[in-house]
Amino acid sequence: MSSLATSIAKVGSNTFVSRLLGFVRDLVIARVFGANAGTDAFFVAFKIPNLMRRLFAEGAFSMAFVPVLNSYREQRSQADLKRYLDDMAGVLAAALLVVTLLGCLAAPLLVLLFAPGFSAEAGQRELAAELLRLTFPYILFISLTAFAGGILNTYERFGVPAFTPVLLNLILIACALWLAPLMDRPIVALAWGVLIGGVVQLAFQVPFLRQLGLLPRPRLRFQDPGVRRTFRLMGPALFGASVGQINLLLNTILASFLVSGSISWLYYSDRLMEFPMGVLGVALGTVILPKLSQRHAAEDPDAFSDTLDFGLRWLLLLGVPAAVGLLVLAGPIIATLFFSSDPGAAFGAQDARMTALSLMAYAPGLVGFIAVKVLAPGYYARLEMRTPVRIAVIAMAANIVFSLALMWPLGHTGLALATTLSGLVNAGLLLRGLRAERVYRPLPGWPALLAKGLGASLLMGLLLALGIGPIDDWLAQSGGERALRLGLWMLAAGGLYGAVLLAVGIRPRHLLRV
Repeated sequence: MSSLATSIAKVGSNTFVSRLLGFVRDLVIARVFGANAGTDAFFVAFKIPNLMRRLFAEGAFSMAFVPVLNSYREQRSQADLKRYLDDMAGVLAAALLVVTLLGCLAAPLLVLLFAPGFSAEAGQRELAAELLRLTFPYILFISLTAFAGGILNTYERFGVPAFTPVLLNLILIACALWLAPLMDRPIVALAWGVLIGGVVQLAFQVPFLRQLGLLPRPRLRFQDPGVRRTFRLMGPALFGASVGQINLLLNTILASFLVSGSISWLYYSDRLMEFPMGVLGVALGTVILPKLSQRHAAEDPDAFSDTLDFGLRWLLLLGVPAAVGLLVLAGPIIATLFFSSDPGAAFGAQDARMTALSLMAYAPGLVGFIAVKVLAPGYYARLEMRTPVRIAVIAMAANIVFSLALMWPLGHTGLALATTLSGLVNAGLLLRGLRAERVYRPLPGWPALLAKGLGASLLMGLLLALGIGPIDDWLAQSGGERALRLGLWMLAAGGLYGAVLLAVGIRPRHLLRV
């Protein structure tokens, strides 16, 4: 198995475990705390640093830091690289400390900004501000964790950073089950869990950095050229990373004008999309960026193009069938995971039908979303930040147009479909740009590979469409019957897909060659 494929398998499996535990975490919180003013206050207090984590730690910083680090690794001495890491750690920690202090001081204002409805409830507003003062330092620790993870990924220690998010979910589950009963206000235990989780995730990576001899000794040296270059690149990357969050916020705002339940239907279907995105999309993006950065720093354009080709083959042979499966099995998946036939159950048959519709609309977008994870690093690795940002802005504008055009005739399903279309626009423009610049040159054999991969996915989807039946049949069954039936159909679909690929000559080497 090639090193890239092994790395993707490591990251994908760890991300899957993390997403699965995140689902368990949500179930535990729902069972222990229910849905009330206290949980609303916590979710707001957790959402604020979590949003900053997505924008900064996992988005802009990683995109700017990893290519610069790789250029030092390939073109400079080990002493220069170590000085850069020491200076970067010091400046980054200092900047984050200032942001954290300001965030804690401005907690009441931030609560009103993100949850203006709390203004009428003084008790809830004060609780949210108190919780935010505990959760806001998470951005300090998780950003330094991203810094450490960027170093480890550059040196192909992918498993450690990929496993790290598992720790936060385990700690939150533990705090909900064991710390909360010991506290006067149990909900505060979750805020402590977020803070402890940030510290533990950072500490977990320290021994592995020391093992590489790259544990930074922070120094405040703002004039370091590598540090200045990293922060200069972060500006466009930060704007690009914010586009996706703006799209999600836009969907929530527009869904609030639709029938009651629309926001929840979109939320549940989006959560299910995160599983294949985490297993394949996040894994590909995490592994490909440092590899592309290395090959750009080594001035090897052929290897750079081959790495992009490798990622697109994974998209075709694994991402496309995942999207087809999600599209056809949307109803059975929703019915199995969320529906309860108990009288008075919160998630009823109509909710299952509506959520299945939005999941079906989201499913084709999985191809675009994963493609962006593969193609955008083709720009960031070359320190070309402006083009993907410009394309992301075009995709955001397209999302607004599609949303306004589709939400009235199709309701919440139209908003999901608009997200799918804008994702495909984003991926298509990224691909066109890389092809136009001759950065990506497809390897021979793509027409035949495309026909075989799409044909196998189509046959798999046809089997499922003919066999699974309408969603009402699933809703009429017990939970155990639904789970067993869904599992058998998934095994049958996977078996047919694999058999067709083998029959038309697709072999594991088509995924391993790079």
